[in-house]
Amino acid sequence: MVELKKNDFIELGFTGHIKDNGEIFDSNILEDLKSAGHQNPEKMAKPFIFPLGQEMFLNAVDEFLIGKDLGKYELELEAEKAFGKRNPKFVQLVSRNVFKQNNVNPVAGMTFNFDGKIGKILSVNGGRIMIDFNNPIAGKDVKYKLDVIRKVEDLNEQIKAFSEFLFKMTLDFEVKDKSVSFEVPVGMGKFIEMFKDKFKEIFNLELAVKEKAKEEKIE
Repeated sequence: MVELKKNDFIELGFTGHIKDNGEIFDSNILEDLKSAGHQNPEKMAKPFIFPLGQEMFLNAVDEFLIGKDLGKYELELEAEKAFGKRNPKFVQLVSRNVFKQNNVNPVAGMTFNFDGKIGKILSVNGGRIMIDFNNPIAGKDVKYKLDVIRKVEDLNEQIKAFSEFLFKMTLDFEVKDKSVSFEVPVGMGKFIEMFKDKFKEIFNLELAVKEKAKEEKIE
């Protein structure tokens, strides 16, 4: 028996349903993505490898899995434990000029990224656009289907998965002695170094960063 604990890396298959109507709102399981009608389900159906207890998945799911064995589980969560209650303050009026500047014609139902905040257009009334910045699942009870496929023991696989989650790209790295060295694009070094304490906490490794030299253009 495997008893999972904080910072253990696992590979997880999951599907999240809205409890009331069974609608799938998130998944990495191909069959479920296809049944939900998602575009490019093959692209979304990829292994999810992450350390427990590091806020890389819903906290309530992390808490549920700590102490569990490998295998399949179902978990029901009330809205407060899932994506929180809806907050009326997150429904705001935005000027049409914001959309004009980006050559966009706002239509009710559209979703946009506003400086890192995802908002859905509720209504368009002249020059005033009503935007809802609540999480789309806020206020809803949910149900998760979970499959803890394996505990990931290989250090290089752990670091690759963790760094891809943090940095949204695949970076070259090398583990040597008690350090992990990343080779990163120019200008990205300081950002990577912000996570040195996290690498120390999870892997007990010192973090080193080397920026790649700019390639000279050949005339």
